[in-house]
Amino acid sequence: MFYSIRHLTKFRYSSPVSESIMEVRKTPRSEGAQGCLAFQLTVIPRARVFSYRDYLGNTIHHFDVPGQHRQLAVIAESLVDVHSQPPLPGFLPPGAWDALDAAVAAGDFSEMLMPSHFVRNSPALDDLARQLGMTRRDDPLSLLFELNSAIYDWFEYVPKSTRVDSPIEEVVSNRRGVCQDFAHVMLTLIRRLRIPARYVSGYLYHTGQAEERSSAAASHAWVEAFLPELGWIGFDPTNNHIAGEQHIRTAIGRDYADVPPTKGVFKGNATSELTVAVSVGVTDAPPPPEQGQVMPEEWQAMAAPEPETPEQQIQQQQQQQQ
Repeated sequence: MFYSIRHLTKFRYSSPVSESIMEVRKTPRSEGAQGCLAFQLTVIPRARVFSYRDYLGNTIHHFDVPGQHRQLAVIAESLVDVHSQPPLPGFLPPGAWDALDAAVAAGDFSEMLMPSHFVRNSPALDDLARQLGMTRRDDPLSLLFELNSAIYDWFEYVPKSTRVDSPIEEVVSNRRGVCQDFAHVMLTLIRRLRIPARYVSGYLYHTGQAEERSSAAASHAWVEAFLPELGWIGFDPTNNHIAGEQHIRTAIGRDYADVPPTKGVFKGNATSELTVAVSVGVTDAPPPPEQGQVMPEEWQAMAAPEPETPEQQIQQQQQQQQ
């Protein structure tokens, strides 16, 4: 399946800022059943963009906008090919817990087993684990199927009910949140079972199924757990899905703190207003190489730069002369 993805992030400042420095994690990963065929990042105001790959294989773009500006738009456009995977078995054979422990002992999974910034144990999580019966039993795969469904049933999906920095205890107490929150809860419960688990940031192509709760106009998050014989398997507790052909992966880490789509700072005495728009389209075949993606009409105004003031024009001319 071929997906065309557009992801717009726009910051509008209450007064001009003198500099913006930002990291961007929006490039789909190329591994396993997924391949990123094309990627383009546009920054308004224009900036020179650099990139590197971190130790987990995530692509990070970074840039510096040194001139005075009142808004910043970052537009990522991708073309991705995702192949279907064989269906998972319903359970793992006897001895799967011992096989998992042996694989963990022989591998390098410590980061995905330890607490992290957003994923940590607490009395609230201890109580939730007891109520959901999350102890080692049956086999690891069957237990994760059960946990994925339990989180879907236990929590209500409510957009904007939490912040990006909301503590996990708040989510558990209120029993509501968004995909990021459900991923953090599931990661905490999985790691308690000594199963390596990591946070996945990306996109979901919505098919209109009744159980799909996440927003089609935003990025998505889910969980991957390492299992014997199967490797890393994705679980989407927001929608009660097993991650598959509809899930497009951009970055992996211990939790959201490792893989935010955008992260940066600016110089200036101003407040910022954030606008995000995501579009995921599907096609049976990739477009010809010469056919570029056209930005949707409603995005044109969102991404368009504001008219420059005379002072900004003079500043740009001075920068060009240097």
